[in-house]
Amino acid sequence: MKKIILFSLLGFALIASFLYFSKINNKAPEAFKTEKPFKATIINKTVATGKLVPLEEVEIKPQISGIIKKIVVEEGALVKKGDLIAIVRVVPNEQSLSSASGRIGSIKINVSNAKTVYTRNKTLFDKGVISRTDFEASELAYNQAKQDLRNAQSDYQIIRKGSRGSSGASTNIRAEISGTVLEIPVKVGSQVIQSNNFNAGTTIASIADMTKMIFEGQVDEAEVGKLQKDTNIAVSLGAIDKKKFPAKLNFIAPKGTEAGGAVQFKIKADVTLDDQYFIRAGYSANADIVLAQKDSVLSIRESILQFDEKTEAPYVEVKTGENKFEKKEVELGLSDGINVEILSGISEDDELKIWNKADKGNKKKKKGRRRD
Repeated sequence: MKKIILFSLLGFALIASFLYFSKINNKAPEAFKTEKPFKATIINKTVATGKLVPLEEVEIKPQISGIIKKIVVEEGALVKKGDLIAIVRVVPNEQSLSSASGRIGSIKINVSNAKTVYTRNKTLFDKGVISRTDFEASELAYNQAKQDLRNAQSDYQIIRKGSRGSSGASTNIRAEISGTVLEIPVKVGSQVIQSNNFNAGTTIASIADMTKMIFEGQVDEAEVGKLQKDTNIAVSLGAIDKKKFPAKLNFIAPKGTEAGGAVQFKIKADVTLDDQYFIRAGYSANADIVLAQKDSVLSIRESILQFDEKTEAPYVEVKTGENKFEKKEVELGLSDGINVEILSGISEDDELKIWNKADKGNKKKKKGRRRD
C-alpha cells in the first residue's frame, strides 16, 4: 500500500514538472522597444543660492556718546546727503572731560610763561638790546600758546555739550549719503556710544542706494573652477514669481568657507533692475549660471545608458536583428542630467535598446544589469 502511494506521488510530481517546463518553453521572448539618437542642445548649469543686497550701504554712527533725544526720519524714507536723521543729547564722558580740563590747565601755564617772555623781549627790543628776530620768535610762541588754549577750550565744550553748532547740549546726526533709510535700530531714549578705535559704536540708521543692487550667493567648490568673471547670469527672486533679472558676475571669492561639511565660495553679481518692480533689500534669490553649452550635438537619453560592472565604462545596446542587440561602448560629453552628448561609439541611425520596466517576477533577474 505504501509503495502504491509513493509511486502515485512521484507520478504527480513528474506531471507537474512537465507542465511547468512546457509553459516556460512556450513563453514568448521579451520584446524591447528602441529609439534613435537625436540632435539636442545640452546646457550644463548650476544654481547659486543667496540674496539681493544694496551695492552701497552705510551705517550712521555718532561721533559722541549720548542719549537719543529725537528721531526725525522713518524707515523707508528717502534722504539726501546732509539731511538730519536724529538728535542726540550729549552725555559727557567723565574721563574724557577730566582729561580735557587738565589739558586746558597745562596750556594756561604755557600761555602765562609765553606772555612773560614776550613782555620782557618787547621791552628789550624797544631799547635795542635784542634783535627783531628774537622778538618775533617770542611773539610767535605767545600767539601759538593762546591758539592752543582756544582749541583746548573748544574741545572741552564739544565733550561737555556736543557740537558748537547745535543748540544746548545736543548734537545732530546727519545722512552721509543719499538713499533710502533701511533700518533705524534705536529708539528715543536709547543710549548710543561714539565710534572709536576700540568700539564700532552704536548704529543709529542704515542708509543705502536702492537703485544699485547686487546678488550675493554661494557656490560649491566642485563648480567654482568653472566660473568666469563677466559671465551673464539670470537672477530669480523668491518674492517675485516668473521674473528673472539679468546680472553679470563680477566677483569670485579667492577663499572658501566650510558650511555643513562642504566648502562654499562667495560670488557677487551686478543686477539690472526693472522699474516695474519694487525691490527690497534682503530678498532671497537664486542665480542660474551656465557652466557649459553645446548646440545641436548627437545625444541620447541618460536613462538608456548602461555601465559595465567591472570597468564602469558606459555603453548602449544597438539593435542588430529581430530582438537581437549588440553591446557598444560610447564616449560621453556634456550632460544636463536628462540628455547626454555622445562623442563617439554610435551613429544617428542606430536603434538603441530601451530597458522595459521589470515586473514582480523579473525584478531579481534584471537587478544589477544596468546603471542609470
